[in-house]
Amino acid sequence: MIWAVAAALWVSLASGVYLCLSRDVFRVALGLAVVGAGVNLALLASGRLGSVQPAVVPKGQPFLELASNPLPQALVLTAIVIGFALVCFSLALVLGLIRDAGTDDALELRAAEPVPGNDIKPPATDPAHEPEWPPEGRA
Repeated sequence: MIWAVAAALWVSLASGVYLCLSRDVFRVALGLAVVGAGVNLALLASGRLGSVQPAVVPKGQPFLELASNPLPQALVLTAIVIGFALVCFSLALVLGLIRDAGTDDALELRAAEPVPGNDIKPPATDPAHEPEWPPEGRA
């Protein structure tokens, strides 16, 4: 079982790093999510995987002998929830960036950066194309 977990860990980390090295910002965001899942798997594997004994100390014994450690399980459960929220937020940001910039190529997005030495960032959009505020029909 440990070999299957180790193989899954390295496959997820390798594929996540491969996606993170892409020029496509959407793939980079997904790659970070896959790397996070690999780290969660590594943390889960740090506790005992093959034990079926519950993590309850029997009466009269000072410590657990063969039970799995409940702390990595609790940490992974918390990390899954936080990681899912972070992935949803980052994907929303990436989709907004792609919509506003019109491209998902990281090298083409550099055109939106200010010129080196310019202390004030130029406006990102043309004032003629800015949306009106408040929207029509709402005052």
